[in-house]
Amino acid sequence: MFAPIEGNPLAGRDLLRLFDLTPAEFIFLLDKAAETKALWKKDARAAQAAAPYTGQAVAVILEKPSLRTRISFERAAFRLGAQPIVMSDTSSAFSRGESVKDTIMVMERYVQAIVIRSFAQSRVQEIAHWASVPVINALTDDFHPCQAVADFMTIRECKGRLEGLKVAYLGDGANNMAHVFLEGVALSGMELTIATAAGYDPNPVYLAEAEAMAAATGAQIRLVRDPTEALAAADVVVTDSWASMGAEAEHDKRVADLGIYQVNGESMRLAAADAIFLHCLPAHRNEEVSDEVMDAAYSRIYDEAENRMHAQQALLDLLMAGGLG
Repeated sequence: MFAPIEGNPLAGRDLLRLFDLTPAEFIFLLDKAAETKALWKKDARAAQAAAPYTGQAVAVILEKPSLRTRISFERAAFRLGAQPIVMSDTSSAFSRGESVKDTIMVMERYVQAIVIRSFAQSRVQEIAHWASVPVINALTDDFHPCQAVADFMTIRECKGRLEGLKVAYLGDGANNMAHVFLEGVALSGMELTIATAAGYDPNPVYLAEAEAMAAATGAQIRLVRDPTEALAAADVVVTDSWASMGAEAEHDKRVADLGIYQVNGESMRLAAADAIFLHCLPAHRNEEVSDEVMDAAYSRIYDEAENRMHAQQALLDLLMAGGLG
C-alpha cells in the first residue's frame, strides 16, 4: 500500500499521537516492532548482547496508576541497554510544583528520552515543547498511541494484514482508545465502525481529522447507535472500560447508558467466524465484556499486552537513534 521507507525517519522525534506519523511511517513502526519481537523470540541472549543504548537512560513519568505501561517500558528500555528511571505517584517528576519548563530542562540533561503517562494532552504537548530529547505519550485522556501500536501489531499478527479489515469498536466512543483506533484505522486503510450511545461520540475534531486521513488512504469510518450494525462481519471486535480513570464517579450512569454495547458471546457470533477480540486492559469483567469472551480462544488480550513491550522497544529504538553518534 505504501512505498518502503529507507533509513529511519523517526530518529529524534516525538510520538504524542498516532497522527504524528504518516501512513508509511506507521507501517514502518509496525514492521520494526514485528522484527524486534521475532529477534527476541529467536535468541534473547544475542538480542540483549546487541543492546545499542548502554549507558543511556529513559525517564518514565507516571502521573496515573500503571501496570502494563510501567513494566513494558522498563523492560523495553532495559532490553535496549538503557536505564529506566521511573517516577510515579507522590514522587513524580512534577510532585513539588516546579514548572514544566524547569523540570524538563533539567531532566533532558540526564536522559535520552522521556515517557509520560498523564491526564491532559496539553501537558504532554508542553513537555514536548521544552524537551530536546524524544517525548513519548504513554497515555493521556485523549490518546493512547503506545497501546494502539501494540493493538495494530496484534491484529496484523493474527490476520496477516491490516488494509481492508473490518473493526467494530463498541462502548465509550469518546475515550482515548476510540480516538487512537480512529487514527490507526485511518492510517492503515481499514474499516472502523464505532457503536456508541448519544453523548459518548468521539471528539468531533479528532473524528474530522480521521475522516480526512481516511479519504487519502481509502479507510472507511462510521458512527452508529446499533451495536449489531458494527458487529456484522467484523474481523476485529474491540472494547474498553466504560468508566476509565477519572470517570469513576460516573460509573453507574455509564453502565446504564452503555449496557447494550457489552461484548459477549452473542456479540461475537454476529462478527466474522474468525474474528478476534481485543481489550487494552484492565477490564471490568462482565461489565463491558463477559468472561466468556475474555477467556475465549479468539481473545487476544494477553498477546496485545505482551506486544506493548515489543512495540515500545521498537519505538524507543527508532526515536532514540537521533541521539546516537
